[in-house]
Amino acid sequence: MEMSLVAGFWLVSFLLIMTPGADWAYTISAGIHGRAILPAVAGLISGHLLATIVVVAGVGVLIAGHPLALSAITLLGALYLLWLGISLLRHPATVSSTRPQSGGWNQWALKGLCISGLNPKVFLLFLALLPQFTDPHGQWSMPMQMSALGLMHLITCTLTYLLVGYGSRALLASRPQAARVVSRVSGGLMVAIAALLLHEQIR
Repeated sequence: MEMSLVAGFWLVSFLLIMTPGADWAYTISAGIHGRAILPAVAGLISGHLLATIVVVAGVGVLIAGHPLALSAITLLGALYLLWLGISLLRHPATVSSTRPQSGGWNQWALKGLCISGLNPKVFLLFLALLPQFTDPHGQWSMPMQMSALGLMHLITCTLTYLLVGYGSRALLASRPQAARVVSRVSGGLMVAIAALLLHEQIR
């Protein structure tokens, strides 16, 4: 693979990761809960990994050709985000080193997997981007090239989300009122993204 293609993909991937969205909102929420950061990030990354595998395996092209399948995934993801967002708005998280973690490892990981795994934009992102940064005449096969690029994206995602999670906890640890505000903003962002996805489907 040419380094120019690898560098170009990493730059685009990084810029997209740095754009706040549902993943960021969930990671910040996990940061407020403290010990929930690792399982939350693991769940989010699992969703991105699932999208990578689907695209590399060629299933992505088949799903993209069936609007009903994409619509179903979008609706499920939007409704799930809506439920999570409303839950955060009703019960905003607060930072407390003495309070037990809300929910276990599996629960936080499963929520993260659903947020990124049911987000059709993550899947379509890989479908649109990965092939553009591969070399059909390269020594590596196309699936190997896309797998390598997907792995690089996953590593960048993991590091970024961990920094966001632990950074939000460090900044909000001594500011309980700010933690509640940020939690409500995260919930509002999830609701807004869900509403946008639902509006796109209805339109």
